[in-house]
Order: sequence, then C-alpha cells, then structure tokens
Amino acid sequence: MAIIGAYLIGSIPIGYLVVAKWHGLDIRKYGSGNIGFTNVFRIVGFPSGLVVLIGDIGKGVLAVLLAKGLGGELTAMLAGLAVIAGHNWSLFLNFSGGRGVATGAGVFLALAPKAIMLSALIWIVTIALTRYVSLGSILGAVCLPVLILGFYDSWLLFIFGLLAATFVVYRHIPNIKRLINGSEFKFGEKIRR
Repeated sequence: MAIIGAYLIGSIPIGYLVVAKWHGLDIRKYGSGNIGFTNVFRIVGFPSGLVVLIGDIGKGVLAVLLAKGLGGELTAMLAGLAVIAGHNWSLFLNFSGGRGVATGAGVFLALAPKAIMLSALIWIVTIALTRYVSLGSILGAVCLPVLILGFYDSWLLFIFGLLAATFVVYRHIPNIKRLINGSEFKFGEKIRR
C-alpha cells in the first residue's frame, strides 16, 4: 500500500500544475519539455520555479516518511523508488514527467540527510562553475552513493543510492547528448516561448 501511495504522490505533476494554473501554459511544450524546476524557471521565472522545487522535494520527503511509519527502512526505500518513478513517469501525464532530481533529493533528505546535503553542495558548485544544471544533477547523483558509504553503515542504503543515481543519469541521457554537442541550455539562459 505504501509503495502504491508513494507512486501516486510522485505522479502529482507539480511543475505542470503550477505553470498551467499561474501562467496558462503547458510547460511540456516549451524549453526542454521537462516539468521540473529548471525548465519552469527558464520559461516562467524564479517564483514559479521555486514553488516547483519545494513541491518536488516535498513529494520525496512525504512519501518516505509515510512509508517509514508504516513499515520501516526497506519499505521507506521501496517507497523512495516508487515516488521517483511516479515523478519520472507520471500516471497523470501519460507516463511522462521529470528527471527525478528534486524528488530524489527529498527521498534522501528523509533517508540520508548528511549525504544529500553534500551531494547538493556538489550540485550547487558545479552549476556555479559551469551554469549547467544537468551536469550538476548528474555529478551530484553519481557522488551520492559514495557519500552514503562515507556517512552510513548500510549496504542496503548504498545500493538504493546507486539505483537512484542510475535513474537520474538515465533520465539525463538527452541532456548528456546536448552537453557533448554543445547545445545544452545554461542556467539563467532565457528561452523564448
């Protein structure tokens, strides 16, 4: 039950809903077509982007805390995977969605706060140096399992971190291709609607 609930929580397309309600647009038709914070920020600005970021992180935290209360650590990790999957392949958007970075951050904020804080720092520094959010997301995700090993004595949590990082990298394949060919959007770069 906790797993299905987590998937449904993850499926709530906050970016899509915020942009549709406040700006009358379908965010999937603009920029990268993604429903996450970065694309929302680029297309309609920081206030809406910030609401989406907080909402997507909140989905991850909520799903994991509810699952922890119902069934312990393993249930919480499975719910964490389910909420990320729901965000990436939303039931309400014909199984399309975001990249899972913010929702995944929320999951690990509830499960491994020390590791995700350092991972977030890697994300911020990478963006500050390169202005590529996608590169920051990929590097932060790849470092997460290593950070988990450094802070926590749990092989199960490490494997979960590895699986979540793989999800993030997989969802960023289009971004990786654009990074390689030099056509990836930079943070702060406005895209015409």
